[in-house]
Amino acid sequence: MARIYPFRALRYNTSRVRIEDVVTQPYDKITPSMQQAYYQRSPYNLVRIILGLPELFDAPSLHDGSQPSNVYTRAARDFADWRDEGILSREKDPCIFAYSQRFTVPGSTAVTERRGFIALGELTDYSHRVVFPHEQTLAKPMSDRLNLLRATRAHFGQIFVLYSDPAQTAERLLFSSISSPDIEVTDEYGVYHRLSRISDPGTINMVSAAMDDKKLIIADGHHRYETALRYSEEHAPAASISTERSSTSLRFPPRPEAAVMMTFVNMDSEGLAILPTHRVVFGLKDFAVDRFLEQSQAYFDIEKLGPLEAGEVTKRLAAEGERQTAFGAITAKGCYLLKVKPTEVDEALSEVPERLRKLDINRLHCLVLEKLLGITPEAIREQTNLRYLRDAAEAIEQVAEGRANVAFLVNPVTLDQLREIAFAGELMPQKSTDFYPKLLSGLAIYALD
Repeated sequence: MARIYPFRALRYNTSRVRIEDVVTQPYDKITPSMQQAYYQRSPYNLVRIILGLPELFDAPSLHDGSQPSNVYTRAARDFADWRDEGILSREKDPCIFAYSQRFTVPGSTAVTERRGFIALGELTDYSHRVVFPHEQTLAKPMSDRLNLLRATRAHFGQIFVLYSDPAQTAERLLFSSISSPDIEVTDEYGVYHRLSRISDPGTINMVSAAMDDKKLIIADGHHRYETALRYSEEHAPAASISTERSSTSLRFPPRPEAAVMMTFVNMDSEGLAILPTHRVVFGLKDFAVDRFLEQSQAYFDIEKLGPLEAGEVTKRLAAEGERQTAFGAITAKGCYLLKVKPTEVDEALSEVPERLRKLDINRLHCLVLEKLLGITPEAIREQTNLRYLRDAAEAIEQVAEGRANVAFLVNPVTLDQLREIAFAGELMPQKSTDFYPKLLSGLAIYALD
């Protein structure tokens, strides 16, 4: 069911640049300070294309009729220039790439490795039930990524997808054939990345055949997947290239826009770590801590915690979460532990499907954000009153500094919950999961031209 293809990737020319100077975290994980650091690291750092800084001469229109200058047109210009200058060069042969990441699981001392492979994956509408989303999307990233794709006609990062294979067939085929990696780099979080090119047609065909019956869950990259799908639909099909496989030939997408670059990871293997994404509420004009706590008593038992550090709060929250749904509510008057009253919560969410009704993050959105605080689903989609943070300490700090009304610390979604909800065709709220570590952008680039 899942069709994968090799491709002639664009790669950074390591005789011209150091790979550690040019690769980045995914665009949506790049903070303003990271963006500045990437800019300073190299004039060829990928951030200049995937998340460029606005410049003073950017303008919405020009009187001479030429293209307006903005982050997207400059991204296209730089991308073309880097190809012309040989900073980026195309692989001679179609390849897929074995990709591993060795890391320390945040909050522990455990070191583990996550293995996967990079290839093109066929774009299919969700209704075909080959690719499954697991969470809703936000409006702004969709528009931004579509503008960048239209300007550059290239995919610079990979969609992170999960598949199930207890026998680990594709992993064994790929990683048993590796002699030495093409790329080794350690990122700013201490994650060690290794990438190895696989160009042998026989190996590629066997991996492709092993994936034919697989269903895919998007772990990270919903916005980019939906953007790529929309872009593909904007382009009328050209004459198809054969996608049939033989013993000596590889199959390829029927047209460049019909596929997107993906990293495929077996969810039955080790190394999958999901972190929580905390919610920070801001800009509510009539928010009052006492009134919020009083209203919350209808659905939660509330316990005030002492002046604890972020790590202590999250440990307490994790311990409570083993028994029931609980949230940490950080307010200007202190930190509170909100523990659900199951009967009252089930009654309030009786119209919500049971799988979603039992999910911590959905209870937070439906009961707390929407019902108690009055933040509409539209406002959540537009990020009008809501920010998403991985770092609990930063969420606490924003409340303490008066930059937020309240922050909610949450426990992470489990892999079993994600799998069950995705395959049932249901969706969690936006930013429900944070897979760690992230896939580096710039290891390989899929150019449509």
